[in-house]
Order: sequence, then C-alpha cells, then structure tokens
Amino acid sequence: MLTKAAAMTTLPAHDLQRALAFYHDKLGLTPQRQLASGAVFQCGNGSFFLYETSSTGTARNTAMSFIVDDIESEVRALRKRGVVFEEYDFPGLKTVNGIADLGGELSAWFKDSEGNIIAVSQWT
Repeated sequence: MLTKAAAMTTLPAHDLQRALAFYHDKLGLTPQRQLASGAVFQCGNGSFFLYETSSTGTARNTAMSFIVDDIESEVRALRKRGVVFEEYDFPGLKTVNGIADLGGELSAWFKDSEGNIIAVSQWT
C-alpha cells in the first residue's frame, strides 16, 4: 500500500511569487522543479509543493515541520535572515526565546509570507 510511497506536504500561497521569494530569501531554499501550478522543493529526504490558491493562511495549526539536529543554531540563523518566530504562552505550551520544550521534542514556529505556520523541530 502506501508504506513505500513518498509523502509530500502541500502548502497554499495566495501570491506564489511572494511565497517563492520568502522561501528563497528567508529560508535559503530553491525549487527543485517549477510547474505551471506551483513549485516543488526538496529538503533532505522530504519535499513540499507550494501552489497558488485564494484559500491560504486559514489553518491555525502547524502545516509543515523541518526536523533539525540543532534547533538553537537553526533558529539563530533563520532570525539573521529575517524570520520572525512566534512566542506562545498557553497551558502546556510555553516558548522561551521562541523555542518550546515539549518533552522529547524542542519546537519553534514561524509564519511564512502566506500565513502558513511552519515549525522547526529537534528530537531530544
């Protein structure tokens, strides 16, 4: 069945050119493949598809996560590129300098140019 199929995140963009610029300029990513409907990015063993649609930025949950080895250095590097991390203080979820300790996982969240919530996470 699907156990051997590759899974790919799909992210909506209200303005595809603006989103492409964000992912290139802020995250340092270049599309692996450009299609008429959007662009495919390869990151490690995973990939994601960015496409234009009018219904974007409405999800209030994490849309995609990047798994890294050192979250503190990754957050620091992304901040230098202008990425703004969210600060949360909810019961069971509190960030300190943008990073939350979730017990076995450290995570930090930012919004892309289209309002999608993206996480940077490290398994501990």
